[in-house]
Amino acid sequence: MPWTGSRGKPTWQTLAAKFARRTIPMTPPRYIGRFAPSPTGPLHFGSLVCALGSYLDAVAHGGTWLIRMEDLDPPREMPGAAERILHSLDVHGLHSPHPVEWQSKRHHLYQRALDQLQENNLLYACGCTREQIRRAGGHRRADCRQGSPVSGTPAALRFCSEGEDEHFLDLWHGPQSQRTSEDPILKRKDGLFAYQLAVVVDDIQQGVTWVVRGADLLDCTGVQCQLFRALGAEPPGFGHLPLVMNETGQKLSKQNHAAALDDRRPTDNLLQALRFLGLRPPVELSLEQPHHLLAWATAHWQRQQVNRHNRRLHQ
Repeated sequence: MPWTGSRGKPTWQTLAAKFARRTIPMTPPRYIGRFAPSPTGPLHFGSLVCALGSYLDAVAHGGTWLIRMEDLDPPREMPGAAERILHSLDVHGLHSPHPVEWQSKRHHLYQRALDQLQENNLLYACGCTREQIRRAGGHRRADCRQGSPVSGTPAALRFCSEGEDEHFLDLWHGPQSQRTSEDPILKRKDGLFAYQLAVVVDDIQQGVTWVVRGADLLDCTGVQCQLFRALGAEPPGFGHLPLVMNETGQKLSKQNHAAALDDRRPTDNLLQALRFLGLRPPVELSLEQPHHLLAWATAHWQRQQVNRHNRRLHQ
């Protein structure tokens, strides 16, 4: 897929019209969705909600659901976590018709995108510290205190974002207006490609048309839309699912030591996740295998049933 093209923004009216068309059920292969976990630990219940929501929205709209392993940060990865994640998805019946993509095998695509951004003067080296950026309240190319770092000095590569309000429509959170206060890092000082670059490049290369993911990623969507256009692609549609919170009001996450899914009880896990997403599976499904639950859920999936508010599991 070509990555060159204009960075011209669609009007708000055009965005609204496109969104209205996108809410109509699509036929294959127009809908392509994905689930992209990081192998920093096993799946927990919050991960299952995101995986299930993205799967159901894709399949219910006649689309294709992809699995992508975001293994870009070896220092943070847990040995064996990727295999555990794939096993959990498998026992819960969440299968993709296509092979799993691994970001660690796609570095050439990320470098190609960086080269294009560099050619278009949309990339710059930055050696500023996090403390400097915090004190400044943001970061732009004009604010870079290091200028062009001395040769041999570690520097991050940042995307020169537009610095304007970015408007998009979210499936569950409605109209959004975001302004990027800090140009995102696309390649870190340690030489590793950053999430913001990889996720956009992968979605372009895989033809993803809808990104359904957790609400914790809502705030970075605007700058990702800018990066899509900078690489010559139209941003996909976005839907950010509610987060499952723990007893202290924090989202369930690996960083907060969320318990791993119990893969011995996939039916119970799926029933809980379906209820969290607003579905009301009949009691008799509690005796069925995961593929029967998923078939029922696909037939009954409706976006408007999802409660967009983050909450504890039993609230």
